[in-house]
Amino acid sequence: MTGTIAPLPDLGWMLRPLTEIPGVRHAVVVSEDGLRLGHMSAANLTGPVAALSVDEAEALSAACAAMTMTGRSTTSLLFGTGARVRQQMVESDHGFVLFTHAGEGAYLGVATDPQADVGLVAQQMQLLVAKIGAHLTSQPRDPAAASS
Repeated sequence: MTGTIAPLPDLGWMLRPLTEIPGVRHAVVVSEDGLRLGHMSAANLTGPVAALSVDEAEALSAACAAMTMTGRSTTSLLFGTGARVRQQMVESDHGFVLFTHAGEGAYLGVATDPQADVGLVAQQMQLLVAKIGAHLTSQPRDPAAASS
């Protein structure tokens, strides 16, 4: 039995408006199961991760999926199975990481510097999701077709 898997589109180009916000370092779109759908880094960054490579973005995508699943599990335990997570935020010594639902089966993650206006970043994330939510949606892959 053989089949084909439809290639996932690279949605990184849609993230440019987010990476142009002062203090935003990186943005990534991930599928619910941790696949990288696209990523972009701000221009002229310095520091340990000045630009996300594909490998780094794929590792970040897996971590984002784990974080969002943890948030969903926690919310379910605290508020019941019908409760949905709208947004998560992680604060570190070096900045913030924000996660938001970006369509059916997809999430948007943004990493910022500590000085970033996190409220503005969260607002712009929501606006981006509202404008291009259909493109950020991760559709199920084509089922494997049986060969004769």
